[in-house]
Amino acid sequence: MINDTVNRVEVEGSLDEVIDRITEALNREGFGILTRIDLHSKFREKLGKEISPAVILGACNPQLAYEAYQCNSDVASLLPCNVVVREVSAGRCSVELARPSVMMEMLGDEKLVALSRDADQRLERCLSHLETKRAA
Repeated sequence: MINDTVNRVEVEGSLDEVIDRITEALNREGFGILTRIDLHSKFREKLGKEISPAVILGACNPQLAYEAYQCNSDVASLLPCNVVVREVSAGRCSVELARPSVMMEMLGDEKLVALSRDADQRLERCLSHLETKRAA
């Protein structure tokens, strides 16, 4: 964990391998990938600037998103959950996930925060899966 807002693990593997592994873990928890932004490519394309490879995946669990939207439609501005995969060195990547409950606190709706704790737990299990797979 980086802080109370973001959970993070570093794992062995290439960027593409780690993206495949986190996508598999997310699928097991009911999340699908809605978007993929290759941040390093966009910075190169739009600004002519180089950064280490970094990809932002927009992950969504449709059932949890629906329940949250039914609770408070303002949640749409905070969807989907962002999963960041960054190459930190050759063969090593960081995977970072913002905790949904912390993001929901911005809306000031305690019921929504409580609902989003399920998403927190699911995403934490995804990171744990990456760590377990690394140790195997």
